[in-house]
Amino acid sequence: MTTPSQPATPRRGVPADEAGTRERVLELIVERGPVSAATLARVLDLTPAAVRRHTTHLEDLGQIRVHEPTGTGQRGRGRPARHYVATDAGRSVLTDAYSDLATQALQFLRDAAGEGALDAFAEARVSELERRYAPLLEQAGPVPAARANALAAALTADGYAATTRAVGPKGFALQLCQGHCPVQDVAEVFPQLCEAETQAFSRLLGVHVQRLATLAGGGHVCTTHVPLSAVPTPLTTRDAGAARSRTKSPSGVTEGN
Repeated sequence: MTTPSQPATPRRGVPADEAGTRERVLELIVERGPVSAATLARVLDLTPAAVRRHTTHLEDLGQIRVHEPTGTGQRGRGRPARHYVATDAGRSVLTDAYSDLATQALQFLRDAAGEGALDAFAEARVSELERRYAPLLEQAGPVPAARANALAAALTADGYAATTRAVGPKGFALQLCQGHCPVQDVAEVFPQLCEAETQAFSRLLGVHVQRLATLAGGGHVCTTHVPLSAVPTPLTTRDAGAARSRTKSPSGVTEGN
């Protein structure tokens, strides 16, 4: 019997294209969750029956679950649409196979050289991210929403399955959502990686951002609140190093669960 930790691979006799479609369903749920079956069908050009078949199978494997909304807003009449999110088992299908080795290496670094060395490693890791992303955000211009969308596109290209969502009726802010984290298992042990990444987002966007939830902390996505009320200060590649040296503490940026 297939266990929840195994990939969404069909049983013997199921066509290979069926397995590929099921994997695409899982990837889209990881990227966009909470996401409805209707959205899955539209994006993947599937029939509602096909989507139900795949989501039922993924639920049976324990790789997705129905998202229970926490808001108190009124709902319309009738049965509300089911929205799906990926579970840890579902996200593990896309997890780096070397996460255990990376965790052991960072544990050795901390034990041998102390917490300061671990913080330095986290900063060095995001410095490369800033170096590559800064020109892309500069090209996007000064509009905060455009810069956030450019950051989401860059993160997606690096495997983070990032999207942006407007917050509020007038779109006063965005939520930058990362449906996948290649270093999630490592970040569960070393939250310094998440903290350094959050600070890097603030520097790249030129505004104070707030991390609301992380995959490593138990959330179904990494969610970062990006205010749109202030025009950001463009960050050049040359400025990235200096900005990083000025921002050594979280400066009010919090890490949510």
